[in-house]
Amino acid sequence: MPATRRLQCPLVLALGLALVVPAALAAQTRDLSSEVEIRRTSYGVPHILAENLRAFGYAMGWVQMQDYAGAVTDTLLRKRGQLAGIFGADSLESDFINRPIWLRAVDVYPHLSTDARDVYEGFTLAVNRYIELHRAEFPEWMQPDFSPIEVLATDMEWPDPRQLRGTLRRLGAPVPERRARAGEGAPWLLEPDRSGQPARDLDRGSNAWALAPSRTTSGHAILLRNPHLSWTAGYYEVHVTIPGKLNFYGDWQVGGPFRTIGGFNDRLGWSTTNNSPDPDEIYVLDEDPDRTDHYRFDGASIPLRRVREVLPYRSGDSLAHHARERLETHLGPVVHRSDGRLYVWKVAGTERFRLSEQWLAMMMARNLEQWQDAVRMLEKPYSNFTYADADGHIFFFWGGHQPRLPHPSGGDTSAVPARNSDDVWTTLFPFDSLPQLLDPEGGYIHQENDPFHFTNLNEVIAAERFPDNFPPPALGLRGQHGVALIGGREKYSLEDVVRLKHSYRALAAERVKQDLIAAARRATRSATMDSVLDLLARWDDTVSPESRGSTIFETFWNRYVQTAQSPPGTDRNAQIWRVPWSTAAPTSTPWGLADPERAVNALEWAVADVVRRYGAWDVAWGDVHRVRHGAVDEPVGGCSGSMGCFRVLSFRPDPDEKLRVTSGDGWVLAVEFGAVPRAYSVLAYGNSSRPDSPFYSDQAAMFARGELKPVAFTEADIARTTIRKYRPGSE
Repeated sequence: MPATRRLQCPLVLALGLALVVPAALAAQTRDLSSEVEIRRTSYGVPHILAENLRAFGYAMGWVQMQDYAGAVTDTLLRKRGQLAGIFGADSLESDFINRPIWLRAVDVYPHLSTDARDVYEGFTLAVNRYIELHRAEFPEWMQPDFSPIEVLATDMEWPDPRQLRGTLRRLGAPVPERRARAGEGAPWLLEPDRSGQPARDLDRGSNAWALAPSRTTSGHAILLRNPHLSWTAGYYEVHVTIPGKLNFYGDWQVGGPFRTIGGFNDRLGWSTTNNSPDPDEIYVLDEDPDRTDHYRFDGASIPLRRVREVLPYRSGDSLAHHARERLETHLGPVVHRSDGRLYVWKVAGTERFRLSEQWLAMMMARNLEQWQDAVRMLEKPYSNFTYADADGHIFFFWGGHQPRLPHPSGGDTSAVPARNSDDVWTTLFPFDSLPQLLDPEGGYIHQENDPFHFTNLNEVIAAERFPDNFPPPALGLRGQHGVALIGGREKYSLEDVVRLKHSYRALAAERVKQDLIAAARRATRSATMDSVLDLLARWDDTVSPESRGSTIFETFWNRYVQTAQSPPGTDRNAQIWRVPWSTAAPTSTPWGLADPERAVNALEWAVADVVRRYGAWDVAWGDVHRVRHGAVDEPVGGCSGSMGCFRVLSFRPDPDEKLRVTSGDGWVLAVEFGAVPRAYSVLAYGNSSRPDSPFYSDQAAMFARGELKPVAFTEADIARTTIRKYRPGSE
């Protein structure tokens, strides 16, 4: 008989349901406001002055609810894995992914450190207290009944089974093409198909730099943090001080106190950039031919565990239930079963739950050694860390959950036979065995989500040092742009770093424009096209707001790349570039057009499309590309990472066909580590998601101009720029 979990739905008054939370973990609504003060400075930055970690968590929960209440409660509800009980069957997919994480959080919460639990519990108390005091902001069914379990679950990052659909298809496994209907006993992997998506979105990632004292005019190390994500990602600028314990300024993603954190204290700082470890393998186990629902491993016959999960969903004014069943082995879940074989997904990191403890230790670290000891916990499943400090050190670490394989990697194209314990991985690469650089020659570190090899071109990290489940060398156009900006020998001030970060160069144009002009002049002769080509020849290959020719090139480039065709298993880049990227010339390849005829067709299409949309083919970039946020409507420079921009911006068309920024560059922090840190920052979409807040769009125009605001870090700076002081719940 399968083990069955009937998972309770959250408290929904209309349905008469109750949430079951272990009594010892239930969050109460005790008021901690007397133990903390919030100082709001210009642009709405909360400077939290707390007596202890529980009060810090309380203040962090309170200010997030003030500025992002909907995002906070949506995140916590989702992490319960019970949205379908409120919103209906469309939320079942999310619930089946998140509910096991919530159950795991229930099990592990008592094993967290007291410090981590204090922060989680303080945060939860504030969320519930805010709901109690602001009932009109929330739907009737929303109750102040959140527990620290939901908050912990926000920090437990497990792989999403949806990523397996393409892999299973390549293995020849049947993959259902429809979603489950509510009430069906459905296979575990019925998920939306994402197999046709690119492996990596070039506009989703981050930039990070660290400059050693030898490369700065002040003789102090400098750090740049610059994530590229959707403008709904919820980056949030906060300063936290607990006298004698913590003094940290940076960004948190709303929804919890420990989601993603980057920034600095008075001695050191770091930036995160996403990387791509390979945390999983699909193993093939032999079924036992003599015993039903058993498999052979280590010479023994082991029973399969059949797990049946039942989740509720709202159906009209009542509840219905949806059941799913899966098979489990001691290595992981069965994702396919065929011809006497079980295909099993073994994933690293699902036992980890102490990310909060790692972040706290990093924020409290006083030097490189203490900071490295914190990162050694390896609780972050995928992340590069770029570090700088007041002692003059710069450091790069490629981190994540990376198995030590006893066999060649199966990658995403094959499964690995496993008959005994020696055939499967059992440990992860530790901190000291993962790629890293300390104080490299040339005094710089750059990171733009490329693999680790060319993080510093003076000290290339050899691919041969790592097995085949590590990523192969690559350096995209955005990364090459970063090298061009800081990879020399010049010395820079903090203000120079801010200026360089806003480079408007488009490297793709520098690599293909001459080929395009030559091919078009050979292929077409018209007065309009001659004028277009003359404009492109004069264009300075930038996407500055005033540039002309840039909009035509962007439209051409998107069309040219989108129409590239490549058979399965071949490199699509070979259909784009005449000379592909090479490790022998990592900063000067790729270049040239692989298909001049298709390029000319794309250019002709682009001219017609730009005229249709904007009335002229020589329109300025900033006339089309806009920051539109609240009442702000400003021209902006920046473009897609696929065009080789360092200031990455992604756009969507508005009804008037103008292009509005929706993602990419948004949060920028640059800090210099002197005796007292000196820093600049900007958060494009403001420190509040509430359109009626004064902090909703007050930084948008500044961002559009490429400007940053001074950071108030010292008590004197905070006092000088404070616009309001209060205790949570008193305002």
